[in-house]
Amino acid sequence: MTIADRAVLVTGANRGLGRALVDEALRRGAQRVFAGTRQPLAHSDGRVTPLTLDVTDAAQIHAAVERVGSLDVLINNAGVDLQGEVSDRVLLDRHLAVNLFGTYSVTQAFVPLLTRSRGAIVNVLSVAAVAALPFTPTYSISKAAALNLTQALRALLAARGVRVHAVLAGPIDTEMTRYLDI
Repeated sequence: MTIADRAVLVTGANRGLGRALVDEALRRGAQRVFAGTRQPLAHSDGRVTPLTLDVTDAAQIHAAVERVGSLDVLINNAGVDLQGEVSDRVLLDRHLAVNLFGTYSVTQAFVPLLTRSRGAIVNVLSVAAVAALPFTPTYSISKAAALNLTQALRALLAARGVRVHAVLAGPIDTEMTRYLDI
């Protein structure tokens, strides 16, 4: 699928990889880029439509669907990486809430629009989904679960004409990974 003349939604679009994905969609000629962020966002390109979108907030997800109206590509990029021990249940719950259930909730909400356009879903995951990182185990667990969600969605949505992809990103120099000594 080409991005030119398409409508794209990027979650977690305020910084780092999300911001880069918005800019790349614009560079590739996207007609409209919806930039989902928890905080207000300003962008100089008129093709960018900021959306208040916390992926853990059902009301914000519903409002985003209403505002978008038509969508060709959903890029589930929003995520958290909070350091801590695997024994910290609160930390595990937070990782799962954003990295797994946030991806699930946004995807489910936008599937009708993507089915209509015979579009695509791109879930930005991590190499930690297949090789757990000992210094951030709850992040690794959440990304492994999101990888399995992606594989299940790929099989389930194929019959509806929706393609589902996983991006297993390695360390990228962003605010989220600056604590790593890489």
